[in-house]
Amino acid sequence: MQISDVIFAVVGVGVLLAGILPRVLERRPLSMPIIFVGLGMVTFGLPIGLPDADPLAHPKVTEHLTEVGVIVALMGAGLKIDRPLSRAGWRSTWRLLVVAMPVTIAAMALLGWWWVGLVPATALLLGAALAPTDPVLASDVQVGEPTDEEDSEDEVRFALTSEAGLNDGLAFPFVYAAIAMAGAAGLGWLGEWAWKDLIFKIVVGVAAGLIAGKLLGRLFFRARLDALRLARHSEGFLALAATFLAYGLAEVAQGYGFLAVFVAARAIRAAERSHEYHQVLHDFAEQSERLLTVLLLLLFGGAVVGGLLEPLTWPAALAGLALIFVVRPVSGFLSLRGAPGCRTEHWVIAAFGIRGIGSFYYLSYALTQAEFPGADLVWATIGFVVLVSVVLHGVAATPVMRRLDRANERTRQKQAVTGDV
Repeated sequence: MQISDVIFAVVGVGVLLAGILPRVLERRPLSMPIIFVGLGMVTFGLPIGLPDADPLAHPKVTEHLTEVGVIVALMGAGLKIDRPLSRAGWRSTWRLLVVAMPVTIAAMALLGWWWVGLVPATALLLGAALAPTDPVLASDVQVGEPTDEEDSEDEVRFALTSEAGLNDGLAFPFVYAAIAMAGAAGLGWLGEWAWKDLIFKIVVGVAAGLIAGKLLGRLFFRARLDALRLARHSEGFLALAATFLAYGLAEVAQGYGFLAVFVAARAIRAAERSHEYHQVLHDFAEQSERLLTVLLLLLFGGAVVGGLLEPLTWPAALAGLALIFVVRPVSGFLSLRGAPGCRTEHWVIAAFGIRGIGSFYYLSYALTQAEFPGADLVWATIGFVVLVSVVLHGVAATPVMRRLDRANERTRQKQAVTGDV
């Protein structure tokens, strides 16, 4: 028996389950990521000679696999948000990005240095890698498919989807700060970092996304030649063309590709907001994302049984639990004071800051750029946080969102009866 045959069989089973499980688990307190992490642990735990899934041993492979998984998810997230971009309509998003994310980075960096015992650069990397919420594993708490109604999304799903779409790019400056700190003595790197990594790369990422999205939107919907008006032909795979084009353009121009992909998706959606082609693009992006998620979660499960968590210490585990149960919920809730929605909705948004594939990408990327003492402990900590997040949020998402939907429905019915709209 050849190992390649076993891999084909395992991937085949995973892809088949990816098609079956979303329907089977739709109303149950269990998520697809839990199943696939468990399947990866079982499969890689069997004595069948599967290759090592240790991300520390394969940093470049880990970096690029997670990179593709994140950018495809970002395109899907950008396409399915119905609400037009605005300062007022996205108030929850801005508050989570400007307040909750930096507070989370600072708190986790402090815990990593003071409590876990990491050097400052490694502690900052821990905080930066754990800062972004994940667009890959958070489908149970995100908005649904694209619709024609701009106000169809509840505040919880909208805030979590838009936050995940943007903070995967906006956490990158802090990863670069950790890389600069690891390779320099003192604070001489701070000026260049502020100008290049904090300002220039964000501006270029947004600009690249707008350019790519507007050009593609014009090509899809308004090209003069019928053969070039691609929306007429319903080619779903062009979602990948848009994803890779926006990402590559931004990266070549030294900007943030993650940011460019999400901005490009929003620009494409704005080009012809109610066109049915958005559904086609979204469906293909979602299916591609699901296939990549299967592969990444199987490998994550294999890494767990292969010893990824062995370097984990009690202080590091407690710091990870503090992120999930204290740091993110408190910082998220406080940042949402005055934002749309009630207190219950604010707590749900704050509590469901799911960590996942984006954290793996940031960590694997940083470790290929500089030497970080205690890298194995950081991998173990982030792996532990993602594992707890997958299980905890995966079990809680369905019942919590169902109760929230029922409460919102009762509120709408009461408003209809009283006339208070």
